[in-house]
Amino acid sequence: MSKLKEAQEILKTLGLPPAQYNEMAALTFLAICNIRKNDKWENAIRQSLGVTKGIMTFVNKNYGKNYAPNTRETFRRQVLHQFIQARIVDYNPDQPGLSTNSPKAHYAISNAALNVVKSYKTNIWDKKVNEFISTVGKLSEVYLKGRKLTQIPVKLANGKIIKLSAGKHNEVQAAIIEKFAPRFATGGTLLYLGDTAKKDLIVDKSGLKNLGIPLDQHSKLPDVVIFDSSRNWLFLIEAVTSHGPVSPKRIIELEKFLKNCKVAKIYVTAFPDMTEFKKHSSNIAWETEVWLMDVPDHMIHFNGDKFIGPR
Repeated sequence: MSKLKEAQEILKTLGLPPAQYNEMAALTFLAICNIRKNDKWENAIRQSLGVTKGIMTFVNKNYGKNYAPNTRETFRRQVLHQFIQARIVDYNPDQPGLSTNSPKAHYAISNAALNVVKSYKTNIWDKKVNEFISTVGKLSEVYLKGRKLTQIPVKLANGKIIKLSAGKHNEVQAAIIEKFAPRFATGGTLLYLGDTAKKDLIVDKSGLKNLGIPLDQHSKLPDVVIFDSSRNWLFLIEAVTSHGPVSPKRIIELEKFLKNCKVAKIYVTAFPDMTEFKKHSSNIAWETEVWLMDVPDHMIHFNGDKFIGPR
């Protein structure tokens, strides 16, 4: 097993989330431990390193990488901050009083983590790992708990509560279900709801199939799909917080995708507010609707010969 793979195994075993035992994280860990390709883990040492001239220079020289100086912030924000949270690395151990943005900022493997690392591939490895985890816990579990605490609860029309992962995009989706649907798709059935963390949160396979919507291509569906059987209208709604309104290009894609769906289609772009709407207004297709989360009682129709209805 290569030193890179071994570093990843150590980080994973110590309870780091997947994003913190990727290649960059493993290389950072090797630098922090001063482990080159042919070194033994028992020879790992505690040394203080800066990011650019310490960690990145070590990685580039000993592992044939070519990280540019402007990658420094990526190392700090996506690796070292999490290593500190996991108690694997100490921040500014030589000068704890350094200011946050000091050019003298440095990092060193914690004594607790070093004690574990030196035992890698020995008969006391499992014991040392268990001692470390029992003392500081697993960062992966802390992060998972945090995600659960920040999930967005959404109440469906039938009273059921579901939870979307945290984020502005899902806040808009929650508003579509709780504010848009009761006002403009009253009595409609939710057929599809995506989530930024898991693409298919709700999929009514039977409902989609009955309308002639392909079941094997969920990724082509907009964020929310609601069917109003009383009017035979299918609401196809995109939640937009940074990109992706119902543009002319998107209309062509959806019309092709839904060629076997014969019910009337209503295309809606949902925005959190007027500011976000203005950013995308020039790219919204004619004969579609716009809805703003912060003014839920109103709708904007592109081409004003009718308020709302099928294209």
